[in-house]
Amino acid sequence: SAKISPSVVFENIEGCSPQCLRMLLENISGLTADNDFTVEVIPEIHVAVATFTKTIDTEEFVKNCSRNKRMKEFNITARLLELTQSIKAENVPAGISTDYLTVYFESARNGGGPVSDVQLFPEEKSAIITFYDHNGNA
Repeated sequence: SAKISPSVVFENIEGCSPQCLRMLLENISGLTADNDFTVEVIPEIHVAVATFTKTIDTEEFVKNCSRNKRMKEFNITARLLELTQSIKAENVPAGISTDYLTVYFESARNGGGPVSDVQLFPEEKSAIITFYDHNGNA
């Protein structure tokens, strides 16, 4: 069976400070930030990645996030960070380089993995980051 990602991507976090987001995630998961999960914020693109060090059902957690009243108020969206596919980064600042994004998303601390491709779309202020499959099937 496919391994479920331990990382969850949160988008549109500009209305919620990193501290606020950590507390929200603690409330929803019943776990403790730093002990049970880490939160890495990428302020330039209004995205945060929570990586659970404690084993939890991240699919269930994402569902709970999408039902959460506060998450809805902040317009924050949550989804699993699948390492075998592409993710779209929104609100990418004009000057950011593909190298920066590659290094960022390859960081193990951010729950990333080997990046095969980064495409920048400056006019849309977005980027598509594509990961290699963990098992080398890319």
